[in-house]
Order: sequence, then C-alpha cells, then structure tokens
Amino acid sequence: MKNPFANLLKKKDKQNKPEVGASEKKKKGGFFDKFLKNRIGKSAVKGEEIVGVELTPHEIRLAQVSSNKSNQWVLDKFFVHKFEGIEDGSSVLENPDKVGDELKVALQRSKITTSNAAIAIPVTSAIIRVVTAPLMTDEELNTAIKSDSLWENLVQLTDNLNDYSIFHQVINRDKTANTMDILFVASKLSDINSYTEIIKKGGLNAVIIDVKCFALKSAVDQINQIAGSIEDSNLTAVLEFGLDENYVMILYENNPIITDIFIRGQDRTTLRESNNQEEMDALVRRYMTQVKQAIQDFETKYEKRIRNLRITSNLPNVEEYLGSFRKNMTNTGFLLFDPIDGIKVPAQLENDVKMDNRSYFSTVMGLAFRKLDVFGYYKFVTAVKNINLLPNRENMIAQKKAKAFSNFAFKGVIGVVSAIYIVLFGLAFWNISALNKKVEGYDQIVQDHELKTLEKNKYAKEIGKILKSLELSKSISSNKTVNFRILAQIASAVPKRVKFESIEYNGTDLMIISGSAYSDQDILKLISNLNNKKLISQASLATMTLPQNQQGSQQMKGFKIACVLEQV
Repeated sequence: MKNPFANLLKKKDKQNKPEVGASEKKKKGGFFDKFLKNRIGKSAVKGEEIVGVELTPHEIRLAQVSSNKSNQWVLDKFFVHKFEGIEDGSSVLENPDKVGDELKVALQRSKITTSNAAIAIPVTSAIIRVVTAPLMTDEELNTAIKSDSLWENLVQLTDNLNDYSIFHQVINRDKTANTMDILFVASKLSDINSYTEIIKKGGLNAVIIDVKCFALKSAVDQINQIAGSIEDSNLTAVLEFGLDENYVMILYENNPIITDIFIRGQDRTTLRESNNQEEMDALVRRYMTQVKQAIQDFETKYEKRIRNLRITSNLPNVEEYLGSFRKNMTNTGFLLFDPIDGIKVPAQLENDVKMDNRSYFSTVMGLAFRKLDVFGYYKFVTAVKNINLLPNRENMIAQKKAKAFSNFAFKGVIGVVSAIYIVLFGLAFWNISALNKKVEGYDQIVQDHELKTLEKNKYAKEIGKILKSLELSKSISSNKTVNFRILAQIASAVPKRVKFESIEYNGTDLMIISGSAYSDQDILKLISNLNNKKLISQASLATMTLPQNQQGSQQMKGFKIACVLEQV
C-alpha cells in the first residue's frame, strides 16, 4: 500500500473540527440541522456512545470514554482480558468461537453496559485507495455507484465488487481542474461478517467497523488536540512496529500517507523469540531502510522535515529496538506514543493503565473516540474520521435515527400528556363537590348494567338458535312436525367454529349435512352431539375436503355428515 494518499495533499484542509463541519452542514441543512440541535439535542446529533473493542488472538481490549462539563476526555471504562488457548501465529478469524466466548467474559468483568461496539480490522484485510474522478454532484455520484460503473472504472479489483463491503467519501473537490478525490475503503464481506458474528456472540452489536490505521489516526488526532500543538497537528509521523502489522503513517494537514513496511516470516520469529543481537541488528537494518525511504519520499515531495517518529508496538522489548532505531537514524527522534496522555483517568482505573508501554492501546482508544454518526454530523469533516465498513450501515443508521426521533417524540408526548393532566387535575380540584354528586349511585348503576348485560346475552343466544333453525328450515321441503323437531335437534348440536351450508333430506330416513369447520375436533364434536340426539339413530362422516388457501383468513375444512333418522 504505497502512498495511497499522496494525491490528497493539494491544499490545506480547513475543516479539522466538527464544529466547522456542522456549520457547513447548516448552510445546506438549514431548518433540519437547527431543529435537531435545538430540539433533539446536540449530544444526540453527534452520535450514540460506543465501546471500543480490539480483538487479538491472546488479548481483548475494551475502552469507553466520555467528555465532562469542562470538555475534557474522561476514561470511563478500560479493561484488558488476557486468555490462552490459541496457538501462536493463529488469527482471530481462525478461532471465532473462542474469541467470542472470551469477549463475553471480558464484558462481564468490565461491567460495560452499552451494546454499541466499534471494532477495527487489520490494514492487511482492507483495500485503501484514493481515486480521482470527474467532478460530480452527490446525486450523480450515488447514481454512478448504484450502476456499478464508477468502481469498475476507477478501482481495478481482481474479485467481484459484490464480494466487498465498500465505504467511500468525497474528500476534495477541485473545481478548477474539474475533478474530485474519493476515498475508497473496502474489505471482504466474509471477513466483515466473521468479525460481526464474533462481536454478536460476545453480546454486543457492531455499529462501526474501522481499519486499524484509521483508528490509530483517530487516537493521534485526539492526543494532538489535547496537547494543543499546532505543529504536531499539522505534521505527525507514526510508525506501527510489531508482530501483526508494520507501516509508516505520516499525518500531514490531517490526511494520512501510509507506506507498508515488509518483514519476512523469520523476522517475526526473531521479534517474538530471538535474543541474538546479530539477528536483531540485521532485522533493524532491513526495517529502517524501508522507513528511511518512506520518510525521504515524503520530505522530497512536500519539502517538510520529519524530526520525530511516534512508535506504537505490542512488543514487550520494544525499548531495545528503539535504541537500535536511534543509532540507524541519528537525526530522528523515536518516542513511544501514549494514547492516554492528557486523558483524565479515574482513581479506580489508574492501576489498569499504569505501564511503561501504553502505545499498543492506541487502536482501542482510537475506536473509543468514535461516535455513531446518525445524523451526518461529521459528513463535512475529513473523511477518515468516519470510516464504517459495516455492510448494513445505512439500515442501521436509519433505525438509530428513527429511535432518536421516537425518543424525542415520546418525551414530547409525555410532556403534553402531563400538562393536560395537570390542567384537568386543577379543574377537577375546584369542582370536586359537583363531580361527587354526579357519580352518586355509580356502583348500583354498574351492578344493574352487569345484570342487564347477562340477561341480554342470554336472550341473544336464544334468539340466535331460533334464527338458525328458521334459516335451516328453508332447505327442507317437508313440512312435517317430526322433521322440524329433527332440525331443531341438529341445530342444538352445532358447536362453535362450525358453519352449515346446506341440509339434504331424502324424504324418509336420511339427512346429509354439508358445512365447514376450523378443525377435525370441531367435526368430531358435531358428530358426537348428533349421536346423542333422540331423533337421530346414527351420525357419521361421509366425506371431508382439505382446506384451500384463503388470503387473509384462517383455513377451514369442508365436510358432509350422514344422519340416519329414527323411525317415528
């Protein structure tokens, strides 16, 4: 990944702070932006709280931060969960069940309550490019992306684009050249889904999937802002040095220039196990040759001097290597980066973060600084602040936005209802005497009403039986008294959930009843009731038809029952 951001640095980014982005959005959002900030609340607009989660094969790191009334970052939660059971050289994705179970244990021990998680994938699992395209509006850009024509022309990938989760952001528009720069970040959907399944198994909901280099940039940006150094925020160089990933990231005018540093498999063995000084020196020479080249390329192109390199490393003996680094680049300073420097740490967490090398917490701290950007608050801020490779991020954002609106609406409804009740209570208080007179005898009225209701229901049931008997009598041609008695007995034998359609009478001793029922038990109940009637000698099921599909209603079974009549 050789200098993918080199063509970004055409002009200075003047939108480094969220407030600037918000003001830009206000010009376009107008009433909507003002409504959200003033009515729903600025905290809701900026995003929901999340916990940063960094997964490694032997350690899980959790961090959660907030800002106090003095606008100072506070470390609310911090927990490192070490575990065993995964072989050296094996990855997180090769052991999803084990890592998911350990994440669940870590969450229980850390007592973290939020369910929103921000995670980061390795740089080696991501494709990061900046492509130059003809100048387009947002609508034209979205149309080109939906037609799959844009990425096919601008990004030459060997695999199918549908196999990737893609994030893009316009980070510069040059009206003079009629071009624009687009940040393109992609990762295999299979890898993304595997990470989200691990997070889900641990009991969290992945709402942000970042790339580790951008999470590191987030941590560096925040520490620079806390330190208040204009020089540092304008040009900062970071070296990721360790067993997992190795690269130089130069942050110039808030844009990263990333160069991979290659190390061999045997070099990793040396970093992990070897105490042979000769092997270590040879590794450093090969390593620093690549670092020097990356720095020289930058200094030549942009005529800027890099005097210090901030180091992040997960190596326990990193200080030994830093000494060798300083010997190889005598004019450059090498300092371990501290992602917790300047952050207020509560007393109960001081021992957890008290260690010489805190640089390997940079990724989890960078994730903890992230916000779930529901309302596009950071849309006009530098793109790399809001990377999210979550495949269904648009649906998730829509759900979160609907939740914010519903919470606001719920509070409004509660307020209105409360006001109405207060008014009604006041009126009732002044008219309590008159109201008491109006409800005199209420209990007796209720009792009378219940009795009348029972009586009404009783008569309604009798009337129903009579009406049913009259309806069924229309299908019988005989006018004999005995037939009416038989009909009455049939009508009284009908259970609930059974409907008659016709009765066929042969004129002597057989009646065929056709109808439908909701279940076999209802049909059997009808046959049993008919067999208990005096004028029916035997009732049996003649035929039954299976239910047919009926849109919007429960399916019923058709039947025909043959009733042999008693000879009277």
